[in-house]
Amino acid sequence: MGKIILSGHIIVPVTDVAAVKAALIEHTRLTLAKTGCLVFRVKQDASNPQIFSVYEKFTTQTDFDNHQKRVHNSEWGKVAKNVERHYTVTST
Repeated sequence: MGKIILSGHIIVPVTDVAAVKAALIEHTRLTLAKTGCLVFRVKQDASNPQIFSVYEKFTTQTDFDNHQKRVHNSEWGKVAKNVERHYTVTST
C-alpha cells in the first residue's frame, strides 16, 4: 500500500471560527511533528471564512491511523467537535 492522502474541506460554525483558527496553530505543529506526516495544510477560504481546505499526506496507513487517534483525544478534537467534515481518503 502507498501513501495515504486525506483531502477535502471543513465547514466551521460561525461561532467557532476564531477558536478553530487559534487551535489550528498547535494542531498543525503537532501533526507535522508526527512520524510519517509528509504534508499537512489547512487553509481558510478567502471568500467564505467558515470553510477551510484540508490536505494531509502520510507515509503509511499506520501513521495516518496514529494521527487520527491523537486528534480524537486532543485539544483540537474538543475545539473542532462541531466542525462539519467533507473528506476523501485515498492511497497512492
